[in-house]
Amino acid sequence: MRKAIVSQPSVTFVDFYQASRDGCLRAVMVSTGDRQLAEELVAEAFARAWAAWPDVSRHPAPAAWVVRTALNTGVSSWRKRRREVPLEGHDAPAAAETATVDVAVMNALRRLPGRQREVVALRIFLDLDTESTARVLGIAPGTVTAHMSRAFAALRCEFEPTAVSGVAK
Repeated sequence: MRKAIVSQPSVTFVDFYQASRDGCLRAVMVSTGDRQLAEELVAEAFARAWAAWPDVSRHPAPAAWVVRTALNTGVSSWRKRRREVPLEGHDAPAAAETATVDVAVMNALRRLPGRQREVVALRIFLDLDTESTARVLGIAPGTVTAHMSRAFAALRCEFEPTAVSGVAK
């Protein structure tokens, strides 16, 4: 059975940018763990979205398109830089500014494997459903569910109170 195509009202790029920039930035920041890098990647992704706005505006989840483009840009630049050797003490990353995400949560998210961070970023910070997240990441919906479950289990271990004097949790 074919789904009926529902036409969406025309959204300008400016409206889209204003409505989705903060959510996209939070999602990429959670995935990268670095606010400055996330800002650069999101800016680049929005520039690409603007250049291809007629196509991007028809995407089922344009904000997810921006996040995926930002993450792909980050991977591409990382691959180019991976042979660089940092100078000790000179290339240390600055402390992440996490005004919109609790520092303890941000640190716990940084310790998750990359794919789990991406799933959490898209599902929680962009509020995408499992199917949309799977399409954006190019993985099966069951894989999204498995990564989300593992991420929550790891985060739960970090934030649950420890057993007190031999009493089990």
